[in-house]
Amino acid sequence: MLTVPGLCWLCRMPLALPHSGLCSVCCRAARLADRVCPQCGLPAASPTLPCGRCLQKPPPWQRLVAVSAYAPPLSALIHQLKFSRRPELAAALARLQLLAIQNARRTTQLALPDRIVSVPLYSRRQWQRGFNQSELLCRPLARWLGCRYASETLTRVRPALTQHFLNARRRKSNLKNAFRLELPLHGLHIAIVDDVVTTGSTVAEITRLLMQGGAATVQVWCLCRTL
Repeated sequence: MLTVPGLCWLCRMPLALPHSGLCSVCCRAARLADRVCPQCGLPAASPTLPCGRCLQKPPPWQRLVAVSAYAPPLSALIHQLKFSRRPELAAALARLQLLAIQNARRTTQLALPDRIVSVPLYSRRQWQRGFNQSELLCRPLARWLGCRYASETLTRVRPALTQHFLNARRRKSNLKNAFRLELPLHGLHIAIVDDVVTTGSTVAEITRLLMQGGAATVQVWCLCRTL
């Protein structure tokens, strides 16, 4: 998995576990601040209660778990994964997600879902990139947590403009009817796995589709949350 076996991706120091990808010091440095809302993932007064924003206008999902804010060092690794064709980084990044999920289970009684789903790419975009980074995160997480993962749960049925260059209003309209649910979800608890949640437009659109398809609850698991 590592270009130089046994070295941390970030600090390049030797690893106690040669294939873990990131050392314990860098894992701690990448952690999100404790005081974020458990529902939207934005800064809040309490890490266990919904913030005022969510009380007034809650997002369609019930819980959000993020590893870090979208900032170095994690943002640099995500950029390498997606745009420098470094899929070997995915397992180390998924391990950070696993640690964040385990911490949320200890501190806020986060319940594990029945199934995890990846955010699909349009077929041409996936062909150009060579992989779907969300799917690369899902596969080890499903194995480690004992959750079912079916890559065919969702498909992207039309291309869209790159979200990164759009404002919040255009992000929302850009994704309308972009996804299709392929498998029944009646009564299941679902977690959406993504790399970065910015305005939340993508995961909100998918959440609404999952709930319409019968999902009981939806969580969002991401590497970075833009604060």
